Parts: sequence; C-alpha cells; structure tokens
Amino acid sequence: MTRSGTTTPLRLPPVAPEVFASAVESLTTRLRGRLDAAVEALTAAPVTAEGGTFGVRCGKDALVTLTPDPSGAVTDTEQAHCTCLLAPRCLHRAAVLGACPVAVTEPARPVVIAPSVLSGPGVAVQPTGAGPSAEPDRSTEPDRSFQPDPSAEPDRPADGIRPTQQVSPAERDRPTEPNRLADPGAEPTRAPADAPTGPSTAQIRAAAGVWTAAAAVLSAGTAGTGAVLQAELLRAAHTARLTGLHRAEAAALSVVRCLRTTRDPYSPGRLAELVAALRELLLVAHLLKAGDPEPALIGAVRRNHCPDGSLRLYGICREPVIGPDDLGGVVTHLLDDDGRWYTLRDVQPGGPARAGRTGTALVAIRSFLSDHFRVSHGGLIISGATVSPEGRLVAEKGVRATFAAGRPWTESAPATVFARPLAESAAVRFPASLVGDPGGAGDHEGTGGPESAGYARPLIGCDVEIAVTDGEDLLVRELPCGGDAFADGRPNPGAPFRLAPAHSHPALAHTANFQQLGARPGLRIRVLGRLDPDRVTTLRALAVGPVPGTEATLRLPDDWQGRADLGYDLLLSDHFPPDIPAPSPPTTVYAAGDSPLWRVRRLVELAVTGGRRIAAESMRGNDHDGHAAVLRRSGLVTGADLITALGAVAGRRSLDVFGRHSGADPDQYATQWLATAVYLAAAETDLKHGTWPGHEPAATGTNATTGGL
Repeated sequence: MTRSGTTTPLRLPPVAPEVFASAVESLTTRLRGRLDAAVEALTAAPVTAEGGTFGVRCGKDALVTLTPDPSGAVTDTEQAHCTCLLAPRCLHRAAVLGACPVAVTEPARPVVIAPSVLSGPGVAVQPTGAGPSAEPDRSTEPDRSFQPDPSAEPDRPADGIRPTQQVSPAERDRPTEPNRLADPGAEPTRAPADAPTGPSTAQIRAAAGVWTAAAAVLSAGTAGTGAVLQAELLRAAHTARLTGLHRAEAAALSVVRCLRTTRDPYSPGRLAELVAALRELLLVAHLLKAGDPEPALIGAVRRNHCPDGSLRLYGICREPVIGPDDLGGVVTHLLDDDGRWYTLRDVQPGGPARAGRTGTALVAIRSFLSDHFRVSHGGLIISGATVSPEGRLVAEKGVRATFAAGRPWTESAPATVFARPLAESAAVRFPASLVGDPGGAGDHEGTGGPESAGYARPLIGCDVEIAVTDGEDLLVRELPCGGDAFADGRPNPGAPFRLAPAHSHPALAHTANFQQLGARPGLRIRVLGRLDPDRVTTLRALAVGPVPGTEATLRLPDDWQGRADLGYDLLLSDHFPPDIPAPSPPTTVYAAGDSPLWRVRRLVELAVTGGRRIAAESMRGNDHDGHAAVLRRSGLVTGADLITALGAVAGRRSLDVFGRHSGADPDQYATQWLATAVYLAAAETDLKHGTWPGHEPAATGTNATTGGL
C-alpha cells in the first residue's frame, strides 16, 4: 500500500456498476457530451490516498474523493463526493467514477424492483426467500485468496432467487398455456417442480433491456462506445442482477471491461475477447427475451465449496500470469487422487516483472508457509479446505495445510494426465454448444464450463517428438500413449501439430527454453499445457519432462521431480542427451490462414470495432463479393449468405413520411450480426476440433448452426 499523503500513481478503487450508471444519468445532455474527453483527461491525473480515502484533483476548485467500503469497492453513491458547486450532478464526479475499474458485484439481495427500473408496466417483484451471501467471482481482479476473510460463510446450496409476480386480475383469469414439454394432446396441467418453466416476466423485461443496450454498443462500435453507452449497459447489467439473471450480468460486465481495454491506447488490444463477450451477451439476451426455458441461460450464483474430508494434492507445475491492467504473478497447479485440479494463485499488479520473480515467492495458507517452487514439486495435505468456483484454494478460517511429498509425472495421479490421446482431450475442451457454455464469455483463464464447476480446468498432457522449428514455435509429433510404447523399439509418431510458448516476454524463460528444445530435433519430451483457443492444432506448453522408456529424452536434476517449468526453470546443455536419433521427415501443419473462415471473422470484427457504418461501407467494394465467392467455392454457403446479409442490413436505412432518414433498426442489425458471430464460433470450433490428429469428423456440419436466430 502506498504511504499516506503521497501523490505517486495509484490504482483507483473499483466502482459498482449502478454507482457509475447513476452518476451518468444525473448529468445534463451537454455534460454527457463532454464526459469522454473528461475521462481521457484523467489518465495522467495524480491520485492521493490518505486514511483509506482516494482523492483526484480535477481542477483548481474541484477535488473528487472516493471512500471505498471494507470490501475495497465504491458500492454506494454517497461514497463519491466532489467539492464543485454542481456536485453531485457534476462532470468531475462522473468522470472519476468512469475512470475506475468495474467492481465484481456481490449477488443481489432480495429486493422489490420498482416499475421504473424495468421500463414497463407495474410489476413488483418479491423473492420468496432470502439466500445467503455468496462469494463473488474475482477471476478478473487481483487475487486475494490467501488473505483471511472473517466474513466468509461456509458452503451452502446455491439457491437461486426465484421471484414471484403480482399480476392483475385480468392476467390471473387468462387461460394457462400448455407446457411445451408435455404431450400435445393432453390437457394443460401444472408442470412438475423440477421442469424448466422459463424466465419470469421481470426477467424477460430485464433481458430486453440488456439486448437494447448491447445492440446500441454494437451499432456504435468500439470507437463510438463512450462512457454514456457503457453506463447504459452497466445499468442494464444491474437490472439483470436484481432479477437473478446472473449469466447476462456477468456477460455485460465482461463487455464493458473489454471495451475499456480496447479503447485504451496504452493497453494491448483484446478484440477477439471483446467479440466473444459481445456474442455471449447478445445470445443470452436474445434467448431470454424470447422466453427460452433453458436453465443455463439464467446462470447460477457461484459460491465457495468445502470438499469432504482432507485433500491430498500433488504439485504439477507453475504457470506465469501476465494479465490486463498490469497484473502479474504465478499460478501453481495441483491435482488430487481423483483427477480434480486446484490452483494456488498469487496475482497482483506488477506486470511481467512481477510474474518473473514470483516463481519462487512465498505462499501462505493460514499458518502454513512455503514457496511456489516447493509446492509445485511437492504436495499438500489440507484439512477444512475451501475452494472457489474456479478451483482456487482459499485461506479461510479453519484451513490447515501441511507439506507432503510430491510425485513425478510417471506415478500415481499425475500419470493419468498423460494417459489420454491428444485428440480425445481436444474434443473435451471445445464446447459443442454455446448456450450451455456459460464460461465462454470473457473466461480468459479457461475455467468455465459446467463439467468443471468448482474445480480448475484440467491441463492437457502428451508425449511428443520434436520435428523442426517454425519461428518461435516447434512442430512436433505425438507419441503413442502407454508405458509400453517403446517396448518394441522406436514407435511411429503421429501427425504433426504445433507447440507454442505460453509467453514470449523476455522476463520469462519460455523463449530461451524453446530455443534449446528446437536445436535438438528428434528429442522426445513429455509436455503439459493447454490448447490455444485462437489457433488450430496449437498447444501452449507450460512444462516439460522426460518420456519414460527412451534414452532420447531430457535428463533433469533430481530436485526438479522430473519436470521443468518452462517459464521459470532454465534448460541447460547438460539436461539433454548427447546422441539423439534423427526425427521423422517433417510435414506441413494445418494453419489458421488456410481456412476461408477468416473472411467471416474479418467482417464480424470490423462491425465490432467500426460499428454499423463501417460494416455498411465494406459492402460497397469489390472485395466483399470476392470473399463471398471464395466461401461458396469452399462449401461454406451459409457463411457467404450471412456476411452478405450482414452487409445489406448494416446499410439499410428507413425513411419517414417526409422522405428523411429516420435511423436504422438496431434490433435487426444486432440479430444479423449475432447469427453471423454464432456461425463463425461454431464453424471455427468444428475446424479446431477436426484438425487435431486422430479426430473423427462429426456427422453434422456447421451450416445449420444459426437456426432459430
């Protein structure tokens, strides 16, 4: 923490979405037009911290003070003050709140929603019961897992908040529609308690508000989505939170965070993440406002859970983390006897420099003190463990940890990681349905998915033979699984794929280690990593080890426990065998640029960055017709039709009775963009899955992906 009274640059505290939205709504039209320039002017403004209060000087007579609550976030409008005469409806206060990061919100308490919030006829929503406070998702904030939290509650069932509606007598007497899951010929009956009933009227209205705000963001594009449009989306996210639409709220907050990162000229662009987040938000809102009964669309409150009994964990590897907002640190991956994954995180502001030095930093779990190197090469026995929804070990009251001996990758539970073929592991990682994949939006750590709820997403392991270098990457061939793979001599490697470093920053050892590995073709190594979601047939390597049963493999020190973390452990010449057999002749690997789908992605991303006007301009050139023709010749007829329809809808303008342009319909444009984006995501997923060695193509194609939109 910075010393009190200093003026060194500090991070502003996070602000709840409804606080910033209320500040923008209180501004006049003239002040709203100046809000974006005011936020940009605060980029280099000094921030003072004194007694838990943050101060930002916005002029000679304007000082904005923020007083966060004990959680460290500004959650009430009374916690932000300005000394100017127009306060609290002043530009300074709204600009400072807009410069703050978006806070991770707590699950909504039972409230009565006013009709004005829902922008519709009077519907009072009263929940039937009050659920306990839940642990918020802090996957996008600096990690505080190992700070004791006295207010944390024990694990309880994730009871969703299901409101009851007060309806008018006319609506009460209206005949009940038959259940869509029941027999068409049967009389309308009351559905069972566990049958999907669809969203309530309040939730449908909230979803419609989210759709309207998201459609406005899409029409304006990244460049045109300033603080006012962001505030409208945050207000819609807050309304969705009050009605229990947890997935829609999370997607909306993810879109706002991505927008701010993309608009910041000093931050690396994350356009692909923004496209995925906006697709998730529009898809969920589109289905909810249509009354879709799929429970996954509502989402659930994510809570900490306490496994039964003690946990016996084995250290697997360390992973450097370089995240947005200058975050940096390390994640230590652990595995239990049942094959479930856990993590120990140490991620704080500090950037790549901090990620490089935390590989051997101390880690504390209550009274237990060790370091990440020792834990990753050893093990832990934890009693009373508390685990976050992302699989992070949380140091709460009652947790007791003891150091235990580790296991090499060839023994016990760690050996099961390498017992599955790579193609089979790839099939599990790529979701088959966007609707049932709530972790798809903004899930930069890859921890989403209902099948891994409460645990960290598994890493992928395989044995490979290095063939040749390709720039910073390595072209490798997968070796057969099983301990007797080398019993009959040299096995035949499989089809090639690409091995890429997890990071290329010079503060980490990935680049140097890949140069050492690439200089020794024919070397056989055991690799642990994760699939690259943006590149086909590419595995991001986190750690390597020797392959059992062969001499042409690594020779690592005994205290490394048969593994080398590529981000921290530096491979030397004495870690390699003197004689390595020549590898099999290398062959070409399928590249992402070989697929014509980049033409669809180009228009989808162009619509997000430039907005509707730029998407319409792309129709006026000859390139658009050429792209559509190439897609049709490649058999992607649906993709060609979708980009043609998207360009046509983007340029469509309606006229009023006087022949003047009355603006465009944002709903039709957003629906067409959503259909194109969903098709692109499904087609790319099918392509990434199908290009892995040993994959058998599915019976269904991707031309029917957008049905129903």
